[in-house]
Amino acid sequence: MTRRVTIRDVAERAGVSRQTVSRAINDKGEISAETRKQVLDVARELGYWPNTLARGLRTRHTQTIGLVVPDIANPFFAEVARGASEVAYGEGYSVVLSNTDEQPERELQALRTLVAHQVDGLLLVSSRLDDDALAEAAERWRPAVLVNRRCPQVPGVGSVMVDDIAAAMKAVHYLAGKGRVPITFLSGTEGSRSAALRRQGFERAAREAGLADAHSVLCAPTFEGGLAAALRALSDAPRPAALLAYNDLVALGALEACRRLQVQVPEDLAVMGWDDLLFTAYVWPALTTMRQPKAELGARAMRMLLDLVADPEAAPTSVQIQAELVIRNSA
Repeated sequence: MTRRVTIRDVAERAGVSRQTVSRAINDKGEISAETRKQVLDVARELGYWPNTLARGLRTRHTQTIGLVVPDIANPFFAEVARGASEVAYGEGYSVVLSNTDEQPERELQALRTLVAHQVDGLLLVSSRLDDDALAEAAERWRPAVLVNRRCPQVPGVGSVMVDDIAAAMKAVHYLAGKGRVPITFLSGTEGSRSAALRRQGFERAAREAGLADAHSVLCAPTFEGGLAAALRALSDAPRPAALLAYNDLVALGALEACRRLQVQVPEDLAVMGWDDLLFTAYVWPALTTMRQPKAELGARAMRMLLDLVADPEAAPTSVQIQAELVIRNSA
């Protein structure tokens, strides 16, 4: 391994003091433009990178944010991460991304690792921790902001959420208004808080519409999960007239189940997704879906977090965003 280039190496090559190198690297105004250029040229030539961790130990700021997501392969979380990263980059922050593969124990480990690396704040997207574990983590490691999750036990934690209950109700009322009943909800996993809220909205709207035979089927939030759940749902009697999916990946799995069973969409069955991922407008039939503002979720959460980093005494807020019904061919 080659030895790491240090600030002393740059100072010796440039013929200046280490303090002058520090001022040049950090764009302090106490040196001339000519000296700054000379130092930066030498630093670039030697391949010098500032040790942000060591600097963070001195200043208590590393200009890095920890971002934790359940499944980076899911395009929804990739879009949220992109929106958050763009805001962070614009404010001079780097983002350290951790993927937990939907596993709460990996999420806790990711949080410990990020804190050990002195990140300035934590952004948790759709946390899979239970309420007690999330409250304990939020109490210990702040500032923190949650996306699509609340932590009311810890008042110092901000949140940015889509109104899942209202969105599910809007979806059910739309399908029922088109005569697409009975409706089965392919509702995600037991431990997902978004899934629980969407089931709550689904059940409330079903009661309001008098849909006694509406019911939910748990499934993994993946193509394979949607395929398996839809095959089960379509084997029931009476067969549902509509499938509302937890997300667009589940909806694509449902479309594949319909293909295998030779069920025509939308003639025999309506299928509705959730998220409005980029490709859903280009599959056939094009997917009717509940659009979540994915990049906006990440961007607003990151702005909130950076405000808390800048002013730890500031009171975080809870922001709620509405989903939008996007009508296409599948329903």
